Amino acid sequence: MSNAFYMPPMSLLGPDAIKELGPELTAREFKKALVVTDKVLVDIKLVDNLTRELDSHQIDFVIFDDVKPNPTEKNIEDGLSLLQQEGCDFVISFGGGSPHDCAKGIALVATNGGHISDYSKGVHLSKKPQLPLVTVNTTAGTAAEMTVFSVVTDEANHTKYPVVDKNITPIIAVNDTELMVAMPKHLTAATGMDALTHAVEAYVSTMATPITDASAIKAIELVANNLEAAVQNGEDRAARDAMQYAEYLAGMAFSNASLGYVHSMAHQLGGVYDLVHGLCNAILLPEVARFNAAKTPERFADIAKAMGVDVTAMSASDAAEAGVQAIELLSAKVGTKQKLGDLGVKVERLEFMAINALNDPCSLTNPREATSDEIVGIYQKLM
Repeated sequence: MSNAFYMPPMSLLGPDAIKELGPELTAREFKKALVVTDKVLVDIKLVDNLTRELDSHQIDFVIFDDVKPNPTEKNIEDGLSLLQQEGCDFVISFGGGSPHDCAKGIALVATNGGHISDYSKGVHLSKKPQLPLVTVNTTAGTAAEMTVFSVVTDEANHTKYPVVDKNITPIIAVNDTELMVAMPKHLTAATGMDALTHAVEAYVSTMATPITDASAIKAIELVANNLEAAVQNGEDRAARDAMQYAEYLAGMAFSNASLGYVHSMAHQLGGVYDLVHGLCNAILLPEVARFNAAKTPERFADIAKAMGVDVTAMSASDAAEAGVQAIELLSAKVGTKQKLGDLGVKVERLEFMAINALNDPCSLTNPREATSDEIVGIYQKLM
């Protein structure tokens, strides 16, 4: 069986990488950008780093800053309407996963038509490449700036669903660590644990390959060695740089190996309660890992080793549990070891979320099959 591998044809990484973007856009003869971002990034003037670059290269733009933390179908529709009104010939997303996901939806529907939900009922359903999309990333976690995934919220049904499509791969991804220095501790922690979750789920995925394995394991090592430092001191450039590479490598892994129950369950928490995605992943990861380790202990033993655990004298099952405990310890150190009940999650909605989680495409590649009762049980342990 052959495997396909998707990632942007160009990525600009490291300090001041955004200053290399203008010439690349000029070379492609782009005329006017729809800049997709959120109001906070506009208010704190972080987005000025992008608009100055566009101005200096005589590239026109219009800003769409109505993106919600869990971007909605309406966000995509509104952004598409503005793009069409303004005659934009490409899209730039600026921020974290939310602007990137929204921009992907806008760019895909712009060329393929229909509704974004039309592309969620399978994988790689679009017929045409999306409108050219450039992503400028300001967090180190989601990897949405370079993946084939976009996650959208259906507000009417209180659900989140992923769109998985090769045609939403950006043409240029920018990871400038100087744009990440200002991230507050709680966001650094949540996005960092999101990156760890991507790497862990990709490593144990039923679609894992040697390429995704190598990316995932290195990402886990980098998170284990650098996330706490990045949270404690946002000015630590070395830690920020390492986390930037960690999230990108994790994105390479899961964009091609897919994910598992952590993400399918977290999507429901976001859809029903509008909770922060990275925090949901951090809370769910240890218990889902324990569930999966019963099926693939050797894989979780590898993860333990990458987390810095000495597994030399351990059985595979003991090493797997040690790896889970290392994940829990890191989560506690960075402040993401929390209870779902404290975040407003109600017991009466667990069955609804469990059923939807099992219908989420991310569940298809989880290494161990679960019943809805078992998914409910995992939620209950974390209440």
